Amino acid sequence: MDVKQQSRIGTLLREWRGRRRLSQLELALQADTSTRHLSCVETGRARPSRTMVLRLCAALDVPLRERNTLLVAAGYAPAYRESSLDDEGMASVRSALDMMLTSHEPYPAVVVDRYWNVLTGNRAMAVLMDGIPPHLLEPRPNVYRLSLHPEGLASRLANLGEVRALLLERLLRQVRATGDPALLALYEEVNGYPTGADEVSAESADPAQGPGPIQVPLRVRTPFGELSLFGTMATFGAPADVTLSELAIELFYPLDEFTALALRTLAGQPG
Repeated sequence: MDVKQQSRIGTLLREWRGRRRLSQLELALQADTSTRHLSCVETGRARPSRTMVLRLCAALDVPLRERNTLLVAAGYAPAYRESSLDDEGMASVRSALDMMLTSHEPYPAVVVDRYWNVLTGNRAMAVLMDGIPPHLLEPRPNVYRLSLHPEGLASRLANLGEVRALLLERLLRQVRATGDPALLALYEEVNGYPTGADEVSAESADPAQGPGPIQVPLRVRTPFGELSLFGTMATFGAPADVTLSELAIELFYPLDEFTALALRTLAGQPG
């Protein structure tokens, strides 16, 4: 391993330590190593073992994809495979996703990747996708574009200002936590969408709504009335595959009985 490669792994470790706001001492303690050794690794004067790279990655909570990057930078083979969802070995994962999506009906649910691209959804998602123009659906729908583009769901959100602020804050936290340039590009794109500033700034919570358990629900205007939803995120536990580690399932639930009844009615279920 040459000096240049040793310097590369050291640079990457410093970047991740900076994102996590840890001192060398704090990281050394968490990774069960010495500050001196960590300093030598970061400055390129020492090559960390494969085990040490993985320990440092675990202490820094580095995503699996980037753990492979750090291993390669240190001169080792990647530790985590990256499969396609279509692979035979992912059949159980596909089955679990199908089960979650179907069993969640008549409420909407969607599966997304690390960039919030929609991989699949259930039939109940139609109530949110209604009227979305084709250019927002190709080559693959993206949750942030669908939600915040003026021609997307944003035009039907009764509380666009609140939802926009919440989504952008969530995406910015993800950018800062990962340093991913593609996520940064997505943030800059959706943050630049026109907002109808006068309308959004004048927006305020409807006093008739009263206080609720969810700070920022999704209030969607539809031909059937205003639907109020809140979302939860589910991920796979202890993934050993890059693709699996980057999947998330967003499940939407009704916030009031009117919304629950409307969704059941739309699905043809007895109300």
